[in-house]
Amino acid sequence: MAKAIHSMIRVLDEARSVAFYQTAFGLKVAERLDYETFTLIYLSNAETEFELELTVNKGRTEPYDLGDGYGHLAVSVADVSAEHARLSEAGLAPRKLVDFAPGGEVIARFFFIADPDGYQIEVLQRGGRYL
Repeated sequence: MAKAIHSMIRVLDEARSVAFYQTAFGLKVAERLDYETFTLIYLSNAETEFELELTVNKGRTEPYDLGDGYGHLAVSVADVSAEHARLSEAGLAPRKLVDFAPGGEVIARFFFIADPDGYQIEVLQRGGRYL
């Protein structure tokens, strides 16, 4: 069996991205590996072993083109309404809360938020398949 261990995204500004993920999701730097042309920053928290790897390519000044292939990362939280309010108060501009009920019954409650580089993150109410 394979075990998912991390997902990598390229970011322009290390400090800005680390601050966003700390404020938004409580992710902290687990390890930082600095090389001549790039830096890898692994972020994690006590909720899961899965990590987010931020890659900073040194000397890059232009924002990355996210293209149309990237979808989103997803995290689950115990109280999606409280998280939406907290992120709004922190000035991180989460989008509206959505009750997803394609068949009339709510199967997911969520909102999206963008990180400083434009990557979309879905924040889901914990429950059902979204534990």
